[in-house]
Formats: sequence, C-alpha cells, structure tokens
Amino acid sequence: MGEDKRVTQEAPAESLTQTTAGDAFAQWFETPRGQYVLRWEQAQVDNAVDDAFGFHAVQVGLNSVDFLRENRIPHKVQVGLGLGASLHCDPEHLPLASNSVDLVVLPHILEFSEHPHQILREAERVLIPEGQIVICGFNPLSLWGLRRRLGSKQQFPWKRRFISLLRLKDWLALLGFELNGGRFGCYSPPFAQARWLERFSFLEKAGDRWWPIMGGVYVVRGVKRVAGMRLVTPTWREAKVKRPSLVQVARRDNVIHVRPVRRQLGPEGHR
Repeated sequence: MGEDKRVTQEAPAESLTQTTAGDAFAQWFETPRGQYVLRWEQAQVDNAVDDAFGFHAVQVGLNSVDFLRENRIPHKVQVGLGLGASLHCDPEHLPLASNSVDLVVLPHILEFSEHPHQILREAERVLIPEGQIVICGFNPLSLWGLRRRLGSKQQFPWKRRFISLLRLKDWLALLGFELNGGRFGCYSPPFAQARWLERFSFLEKAGDRWWPIMGGVYVVRGVKRVAGMRLVTPTWREAKVKRPSLVQVARRDNVIHVRPVRRQLGPEGHR
C-alpha cells in the first residue's frame, strides 16, 4: 500500500456525509478564522509527532492538510472519504491490520462522525502497543463554544458537535490510552475578519497564563497501554547512577506536563 496509490473501499451510506463535511471543513480552513486555527494546530501537531518513530503512520480525515509533515516515519497514509485521501475508506471501519500502525492522527474527525467512539476503537485496534495517537478538537468550554451555542449552527465549524476534553479523556481511558501531552490554544474571540483576530492576538499569552482551559481548540497526545506488557530494555540502563525520570504532573497552564524527578539511591545503589 504505497503513498502514491489510491485505494477505494465502499463506505456505508450513513458515513458518506463525512465526505462533504470534511471537504467543506477543509474549505473553512481557507477563511481568516480557519487560517488562525490551522496555524496554531499545525504547530502543535508538528511538535507532537516529530518524536514518534516506527514504520507506519496514518492520518484519518482532513486529508487536504498534511498533519504528518514533521514526522519521520517512512510510510505515511492519508485515510478518509474526502479529497486528498490515498486510502479512500470509511474511518469507522479501517481496512488495516490490527496492531500494525505506530502513529494515528485524528484532526477533528471525531466531530464529523455520528459514531466518534467507533473511530477511537478503530484507532486503538490498529495501533501497536505503545503506539501514539494525536487528536485535534474544538473546546465547547470557550468563546468558540459559546458562539456555537448562541449563534447559527448552519455553517462550519458551528454545525459540528464539539467534544469536551474531559469527555474525550474518559473515552480514551476506557480504551486503555494514557495522555502524555496536550495544550489548549486560540483564545481570541471567533471573529470572521483577520484584522480583528490580529487585534486580539494579545489574548494568546494571557489565556495561556490566566485561563488555560478556555482555549477555542485543543491538541492532545496519548499512548496505547497494554495491561501486563513490559518493555524489555538493554542491561546498560540498569546502571547505579540513574538518569532523571519523567513523572506526569497536571497543571493549570496545560493539559499534561512532565517534570524531571531524580530517584533516591540507597547506600548500595538501590532505591
């Protein structure tokens, strides 16, 4: 299955609406509001995927935007029903082998689907143990979410269902995923004109510091954990002088941070 070949799988009629929704949302990214969101999301996803390694990476949805551009995995596949997909199929039923993919990126595809749980289940199925997943979404607890509740829902992105981060974390936990990074962003009100978005750009730094969970969009990264599985490491890693380990710590200014913690060694070099 090469990147330059297009493979088509017949999709159920109920999922065909994702085709027009995905293409229309890609067009929305060309508007000032869309460009504002895309610039921020692209930078965050670039950081999230640049240290993911393996053999196979898959982006599901929004295939006109390359969210895998900074990843160094050799075999990358664009999966979806819209324009730009190299593997044309229903995201709810991926024609990929179980435990075969190292990285899955889901840019807003959960908001397009009537069955977001099924898309997450498929992502979990195809990912290898310790494989990584990156998800982009709109935050309903933000000015963008308020605009969706109070305004018309006939246009993008307001016509899609926004999924809160708390709900998403619950879904991922049930599937055995562990979040190891993420961030909120886009704190400016959802103005339609670029000049107004620019005037309120000062809210980016202020939002990160004072109301971090109120960003209009979020990007999170998780790892597929398998119970009872233990990674085998080289013996040289068992040296008496331990390097700093990473401990997950929740903080106000981000979804999940990590900080270095040194292990205490006993008189014989043991913890």
